Amino acid sequence: MVLATSMALTSQFPAAELDSWVAGGWASAALLKVEDAAGVRGHAAGEAHEDGYFRIGSATKTFVATVVLQLVDERKVGLDDPIDRYVAGVPMGDRMTVRQVLNHTSGLYDYAHEQGYSTNRWRGDARFRSYRPQELLDVAAGRPSYFDPGEGWHYSNTNYVVAGLLVERVTGNRYGDEIADRILKPLRLKRTSVPGNRAGLPEPHARGYSEVDGRLVDATLMNPSLDWAAGEMISTADDLNTFFGALLSGRLTSAASLAAMREAVPTGTIFRYGLGLQSFDLPCGRQVWGHGGELIGYLTYAVRDDTGRTATLSYNPLPAEVPGEAVIGLFASLYC
Repeated sequence: MVLATSMALTSQFPAAELDSWVAGGWASAALLKVEDAAGVRGHAAGEAHEDGYFRIGSATKTFVATVVLQLVDERKVGLDDPIDRYVAGVPMGDRMTVRQVLNHTSGLYDYAHEQGYSTNRWRGDARFRSYRPQELLDVAAGRPSYFDPGEGWHYSNTNYVVAGLLVERVTGNRYGDEIADRILKPLRLKRTSVPGNRAGLPEPHARGYSEVDGRLVDATLMNPSLDWAAGEMISTADDLNTFFGALLSGRLTSAASLAAMREAVPTGTIFRYGLGLQSFDLPCGRQVWGHGGELIGYLTYAVRDDTGRTATLSYNPLPAEVPGEAVIGLFASLYC
């Protein structure tokens, strides 16, 4: 499903790769949109819709971090302030900074590691339960931290529950309303939402699946409040490309705040992590910035390089899964 073409982009657009993922039983649906100075090009395979909605998972964290940095620009928050200046009840909150919360060097235990608390796993009827953010923070507070603040790196969804609470305590508004007022409305991202307790997605959308006791079940419907500010949002490829394009071109924060977001620390994984941003080094030596996200049945990657080429990939994995090298190869074909 081609949206627009250019000679420069046509030779490297990996439509056949997406088709092969579906044909090979790795995914039930796959969608890719690429935008740069030459225009927009996209392809949808399997059950995917070219303008479809999907759960963006942890790419939500970039929206939350952007709002926090805007509050820094407004001098309402200090990146190196202790987090307990804004949010009470955080373990070692008097020694942990806002910056350490945003780049996962806080050491906070990840509540999603507790049984029944991960939206990446099938939870039966519990997937329709509503959660309050304080519940999630309390789960983390009941477990030992991974390390003292600043003494290591560990990805923890608890950090962004804390970041969401910070936004609410500082502004007096729901964090989703702040995202809407500060990002969605100015950028006209009309197809991006913070669903709260709503279990469904707008139409059109591809369905998400999970394997349960050897059979495939439809996992599309779920109450995403268990992820809250760490991963509940719904969007489209066009909207994510617009958002990451605006953020990384300096339209949403000051230059100093964007530079702080791009101060990425080593993680021991395939990416380095800044303040709500992941930095990926491609095999050819090129670098892209963005964020990945996963909720059961949905995987998303949204990235941009410094030439301005922005790409969003969303796919619905099947039990066979898409090999990691296939995902890396797809982005290498776009940027290398």
